[in-house]
Amino acid sequence: MALSAEESGRLAGLLAEHTDQVVQRWTELVAASLRGRLSQAELRRQLGELHASMITAGESGLTDLAAEAGTELRAVLAELSQGRARQGFSATETAASVFTLKDVLLELLETRQGGGALRDFVAFSSFVDQMGLFTFETYVRARESLIADQAEQLLELSTPVVKLWEGVVAVPLVGTLDSARAQVVMERLLQTLVDTGSPYAIIDITGVPAVDTQVAQHILKTVVAARLMGADCIISGIRPQIAQTIVALGIEFGDIATKASLADALRHVLRLTGLETARRQPRREL
Repeated sequence: MALSAEESGRLAGLLAEHTDQVVQRWTELVAASLRGRLSQAELRRQLGELHASMITAGESGLTDLAAEAGTELRAVLAELSQGRARQGFSATETAASVFTLKDVLLELLETRQGGGALRDFVAFSSFVDQMGLFTFETYVRARESLIADQAEQLLELSTPVVKLWEGVVAVPLVGTLDSARAQVVMERLLQTLVDTGSPYAIIDITGVPAVDTQVAQHILKTVVAARLMGADCIISGIRPQIAQTIVALGIEFGDIATKASLADALRHVLRLTGLETARRQPRREL
């Protein structure tokens, strides 16, 4: 139910006439619902901005929150919702910050006589409902965005690429390796190979609980991509159970070096780097 232009004007007039009373009472009610998790000063500032935006929108004849005249009001509501989402408040607590305005309006209108006050309250209440729903929807989108960002950060943290020494890097994998994480592993490994110029990379899967066809394909793709960058990969952490699973699935690693443990892989790389160093040293003449 949308406001009429006349009702919108009356709402703006009511809010403007009792500015201090409305903001103070509104702040008290919201503060009680948040149980002191936000300072009175900050809460009063937020609600004061929202109160001022409602007056401006009402004076411009706003009849529907989605209308062009509600642009500023929607922006203030969105800022409030996004801020509460980042601060860890719940969706209910966030929407309640708007819905409590109904109680304030009811207290103001109770002093009036006649059916006009009741009709105004019903109209004002409907508009506050629109504001509350908009706040709720904006909060949900903000939380989803935060969760997506955190998931991406966790992916990056869970796939470190460590430079062991000159020419050798390692990727210790822990947990399930799905498509999204495999892509992050590949990108981080390739970037590290470019940055360090390392010819060897150890992919350690000791912390991977199980290896199925999909996981094996992800590992093989990473090895192939590294080879295209001119680096050889050694896969370590092939435990007996994983070895049996790989054989049962018919997965072949071809000429890719595999080792039972990270220590074995390190010894293998040391031998390779030692041979290369010996080849590069000039022969001493007798």
